[in-house]
Amino acid sequence: MSTPLPPLPAFPPGFLWGASASAFQTEGAADTDGKGPSGWDAFAAQGRIKDGADASRATGFHARYREDVALLAGLGADAFRFSVSWPRVVPGGSGPVNTAGLDFYDRLVDELCAHGITPAPTLYHWDTPLPLDEAGGWLNRDTAARFAEYASAVAERLADRVPMWITINEPAEVTLLGYALGEHAPGRQLLFDALPAAHHQLLAHGLAVQALRAAGAANIGTAVSHSPVRTAGTSEEDRFGAELYDTITNWMFADPILTGRYPDENFAALMPGPVAEDLEVISSPLDWYGVNYYQPMLVGAPSNDALGDFAGVGLPTELPFGVREIESEQRTDFGWAVVPDGLREQLVLLKDRFGDRLPPVYITENGCSYDGLDDRRRIDFLDGHLRSLHQAIDAGVDVRGYFTWSLTDNIEWVEGAAQRFGLVHIDYETLERTPKASYAWYRDAIAAQKSGH
Repeated sequence: MSTPLPPLPAFPPGFLWGASASAFQTEGAADTDGKGPSGWDAFAAQGRIKDGADASRATGFHARYREDVALLAGLGADAFRFSVSWPRVVPGGSGPVNTAGLDFYDRLVDELCAHGITPAPTLYHWDTPLPLDEAGGWLNRDTAARFAEYASAVAERLADRVPMWITINEPAEVTLLGYALGEHAPGRQLLFDALPAAHHQLLAHGLAVQALRAAGAANIGTAVSHSPVRTAGTSEEDRFGAELYDTITNWMFADPILTGRYPDENFAALMPGPVAEDLEVISSPLDWYGVNYYQPMLVGAPSNDALGDFAGVGLPTELPFGVREIESEQRTDFGWAVVPDGLREQLVLLKDRFGDRLPPVYITENGCSYDGLDDRRRIDFLDGHLRSLHQAIDAGVDVRGYFTWSLTDNIEWVEGAAQRFGLVHIDYETLERTPKASYAWYRDAIAAQKSGH
């Protein structure tokens, strides 16, 4: 029998406890109520999901959302971060709004509110309407304008009940995996020619912030992935490779959003359009900043012994950096290193870099893939990362809340159903939900925080 963990230290009063999910990974109902296809629907139809998992069915959240909201209520969660499916709301990417699609989110928001749970919608979690992908996707500047129109439509319907908004989730992963390496939708392999996709996502973020505010929305943030980057060797080539990787994955998005500048003039020169004017839009003031953290990265010069991988995806050998395996006593089932202190490290890096420009922070994703219902390793992961988060707060970082990834198991993009991140197990044959041991632990941890013990 495992030894119970000591209680977590007390988090600040009003700290928000939540869980996360996304539309493509959970909703299913791929052609219900007028939903149009997304780029990910088309990508999955090409057989790109490794285990053949049925993303068109996913976890059945669209039909079973009340069941999942009840699980959130049983958890004692303060908030639920979900995503709105852009092609469910605007099937053509532009043009008429699909009222039946918006009606679903209306019902979901009402159900959350009825249980006292704060709805925290993400407007873009990777599912671009297929007509926009076919017209260039994020390589096309027009996609940013269409995104702002969609954001306005969602806010006009939901802003009276939604007190917290996220514009775009992890633009670095979309750029790298979708446009540079071709391992995610839309499957482009452009390497550094993918940079326009980064700029246009940033522009879409800024335009969406403005559109949301114009529609009466407040408390607007975003969700950006961050990993502390450590240098693998001592050579000048190692240092250059690590710094370039750090710039691309950590600062190419955070700097424009928070400072109105790109971190490197060379990157700024490669971006399309009127960059200076765009940066004024991109840096539209935020109310808070979301951080997604999973693991640190060890990076150096390209070499034969490098893993050559980004988030499990092969890196072409012609890139000027190589990723090594970071030392860690524990690894998730995904093979990711378990390094809780990396969360504190990254948050302190953000505070040191941006100072007063850094708004209050929410951890918008943090979690791990482990199989089984008796998932003690997930409990240890969450416990360690929450202690690390508390250390960051003690170090002066203004952190207001934590959303674990994820409420239920879901379709983990190209990995399919094999990687299980949920507090709740999904039987993909029956779609039955079964809370895991980690669900009970997180429930008890939240209750202890709220009781002051």
